[in-house]
Amino acid sequence: MARQSMAQRAWASISRFFENCKKNIPGKKGFPRFKKFSRSLEYKTTGWQISEDRKRLRITDKTGIGSLKLVGSRDLSFYSKEQIKRIRLVARADGYYAQFCIGIERKESAEFTGKELGLDVGLNYFYTDSQGNQVKNPRYLRKSEKALKRLQKRLSRKHKRGQPQSVRYHKNRVKLAKKHLDIARQRKDHAVKLARCVCQSNDLVAYENLSVRNMVKNHCLAKSISDAGWTQFREWIEYFGKLFDKVVVPVEPKYTSQDCSNCGSRVKKSLSVRTHVCSCGTVLDRDENAARNILDRAKKILSGGQKSTLREKSTNA
Repeated sequence: MARQSMAQRAWASISRFFENCKKNIPGKKGFPRFKKFSRSLEYKTTGWQISEDRKRLRITDKTGIGSLKLVGSRDLSFYSKEQIKRIRLVARADGYYAQFCIGIERKESAEFTGKELGLDVGLNYFYTDSQGNQVKNPRYLRKSEKALKRLQKRLSRKHKRGQPQSVRYHKNRVKLAKKHLDIARQRKDHAVKLARCVCQSNDLVAYENLSVRNMVKNHCLAKSISDAGWTQFREWIEYFGKLFDKVVVPVEPKYTSQDCSNCGSRVKKSLSVRTHVCSCGTVLDRDENAARNILDRAKKILSGGQKSTLREKSTNA
């Protein structure tokens, strides 16, 4: 039932909060936040029925939802009802979605390439790899700021303080929400395609284990860092690493840009200096030098007998 599932999720959130308080974890402890009842409903193995042709979903727990027609592109006829572990009904700006959690082991074969790659994410470029290749930062939020500003201004004009919200106000609110949803979907699509390509093309992928939560405390760069979506990209790298049975290794980001990838000496430089120049004669782009250091550190970790441990830890999507 939906009520039982919500109660379990609420209790898990409260337990996690008190556990973090006991462990004295630095920063936010994850205090449970209020969420509207209309945002999502979750069912486990009861409270719903699915038709034999997998085209209709009927909610049977007397919440008044009734029968729903499934119009998505996913074909559920490949899975039995026993394999569907839970169903979640989610409200988005452009409609309602049914999410099915299927209990199967997914594996895809990928050819052995023998290639290794280190990734250094940034703001000028989304990432620079250890071979010197660079991927442009799409900046989806920055490019849509004018459209968002226009929609936000229209929304503000439709409501006056002290008066009830009109029908036109809610129509413009939905338009603004759809625009934000489009930006989020663009960012996710970019991360998924890029991560899949990286994991399919390389047998070893190394990346910086950045603390993005601390980095966004810099208010000058917070919007650009959030717009880049580094955390989402990293999560998909780990997911596809597990899917294609590739080795994915996170490394400590400390001094990756300062240390020389050729001789190992430390060349201190500010963030504005974009070229690494070392006394040994090495002249590289700052991000390429960092990507090489990231790959070297990953190799040292693997050669130290930690290969299996790190693989299990870093590819647990």
